[in-house]
Amino acid sequence: MKHKKTLLCSLLLISCLILVTSMPVFAAELTEAEVQQAVDAQGKETVTGNVFIWFLCAIAFLKVSQKIDSFMASLGVNVGNTGGNMMAELLIAGRGLASSFRGHGGGSHSSSHSSSPGSAAVQSSFLSGGLAGAVGRQTERSAVNAATGYTEGPSIGNALYQSSLEKGGDFANNVISNIAQGNYGQVGSIKGDGAVSAFQSYMGIQNEDKTDHSYTNVEIGGGRITGVESGSNGDSREFAMYHADQYTAPTHGTYETVQSVDGATWYKQYAENTVSKIPYDAGDGKIAYNESIVQKLPPTPPRKDRI
Repeated sequence: MKHKKTLLCSLLLISCLILVTSMPVFAAELTEAEVQQAVDAQGKETVTGNVFIWFLCAIAFLKVSQKIDSFMASLGVNVGNTGGNMMAELLIAGRGLASSFRGHGGGSHSSSHSSSPGSAAVQSSFLSGGLAGAVGRQTERSAVNAATGYTEGPSIGNALYQSSLEKGGDFANNVISNIAQGNYGQVGSIKGDGAVSAFQSYMGIQNEDKTDHSYTNVEIGGGRITGVESGSNGDSREFAMYHADQYTAPTHGTYETVQSVDGATWYKQYAENTVSKIPYDAGDGKIAYNESIVQKLPPTPPRKDRI
């Protein structure tokens, strides 16, 4: 019975997301000239009645949004309690979809010059997969913007991302994958406190593995993942990973091949011992060197798009 109730609530949530988001799309596209044209063609009473019905629907969905907030809270996504508002977020998403419609010309691909990391990372033709697909992409774009630090504060995308990240869920990993393999100049990267959790989720590192290794100074983006890996014995060393579809295989130093949860192949290298020579004046016009062994990452392999 509980399972059926959860399924019913999920279907209700999806339906409301689609219907509510579609309302501001058409409202945002409506112009004064179009209203006057409708009045001339259908009469003032008919148009007024249609607007009144739309208004009643908006009020109804505002009421439904409160129930959605409560349902999301039961899933651990406390959008309403953290200052966000489900209806407001959907209206924002709707305005974003309307802007996308204008920018795409009703169905063409997006420009290479995107206004946000999310737009650059999650690209698709407008309404590909139907309105539900458009809403899903808008939510994922919001999550990308939050994960890269482009936007701050509560949002549906960020709340879903954080909730999914705790469980190593598909939604969070899709967001991380888009950033990890995205254009660094347009999408940016994940760094700071959330980067370690993102890395562990994206690489499928389970709880038992976390006790053997810890990670710091992680950055994910542009086809690269870098950071510092520490073992249980306290030894630490830098590492760098390169996406196999974007970088050639390293020719300097040793490397291993690993896979992320999205099936992508990465070349992973650790810092290796190298000799550091620091020159100093030994007198009589002679130069001598202080030599020491330091750990240093091998040179970054070439990018395939620059060969």
